[in-house]
Amino acid sequence: MEFIDLTHSIVETMPVYPGTEPPDIVEANSIDQHGFREKKISFYSHTGTHVDAPAHVFKGGRTLDDFPIDSFQGKAAVYTHKSDAKTIEVNHLRTIDTELKAADFLLIATGWDRYWGEDKYFRNFPVLSLEAVHWLEQFKLKGVGLDVISADPVDAAELVVHFALLQQNILIFENLKNLIRIPATLCNFTGLPLSIAAGDGSPIRAFAAVEQVDPC
Repeated sequence: MEFIDLTHSIVETMPVYPGTEPPDIVEANSIDQHGFREKKISFYSHTGTHVDAPAHVFKGGRTLDDFPIDSFQGKAAVYTHKSDAKTIEVNHLRTIDTELKAADFLLIATGWDRYWGEDKYFRNFPVLSLEAVHWLEQFKLKGVGLDVISADPVDAAELVVHFALLQQNILIFENLKNLIRIPATLCNFTGLPLSIAAGDGSPIRAFAAVEQVDPC
């Protein structure tokens, strides 16, 4: 089994969604002064590689603790977006129709994580069309994972893709990395959040596991 880390590290200098604050990480205790080391960390619930729950955009929506633990793990179909199109349409996703039928998650690999830390990361990244989102409803997915900062453009007037997915209780995993490195169209995906009571979202530790093929 090959494991691929899909998680950006949490550091004070990391990119954050416009309008939020970066993490504040303080050495609260040191070995020299206290005999042990401990950090005090403050961050928004949608910092870095994270998951969105329906409560993120809906009053009374399901929170993270309303989802059983197996909601954050399962088979994932991997779609690699090789087109220059900034909207991912149904015809793109039909290329992995067979994998989607066997999957709990859809991971969309655009390679946009290569711009992590650059201004370009926030602009013109590919997003799903509403038609594609509604087409995905037939597969009863647990979640959709993205290697971009948001399921909607940062300058969008309304979070239409967020609303469409989360209304169906399809979790959204954002700011993943290394999706482009997954060497298969089907893998095992894990994206475990912190156990936050009534959580609207949480940073996660995400990784993919792929069966290794013995060389001929």
